[in-house]
Amino acid sequence: MTLIRLADARRTETPSAVMTTLASPSQGGATRALWRVEMQPGSQGPAHVIDAEQIWTILAGEAAVEQDGEQLSLAEGDTLILPAGSTRQVTAGPGGFTAIVTAPAGAQAGTPGSPDRVVPPWLA
Repeated sequence: MTLIRLADARRTETPSAVMTTLASPSQGGATRALWRVEMQPGSQGPAHVIDAEQIWTILAGEAAVEQDGEQLSLAEGDTLILPAGSTRQVTAGPGGFTAIVTAPAGAQAGTPGSPDRVVPPWLA
């Protein structure tokens, strides 16, 4: 059994969001990563591809997600399952949003069309 205290959560700031890692292999051997995403109003993440399925649940606020050219609006309580290999871009609504996200630990992300991939810190 592994207990990860909130004080031990890892916080990663990017230009568009703050990711707080709640569980990951580097925090005790989890096979999945679990993190909280907080985006300020109108913030937009980069278009990117991830080689694993992600599951997003909006806890507060609203977001728009473009996935392979399809636009979706998400509101509090909505859950979105993004398939592996799809191009996605997340934009915060006018009030920003907070979401909880999970994906397999070690999943790799990169920009569309580039062979370069990295494991984001919140998945390590």
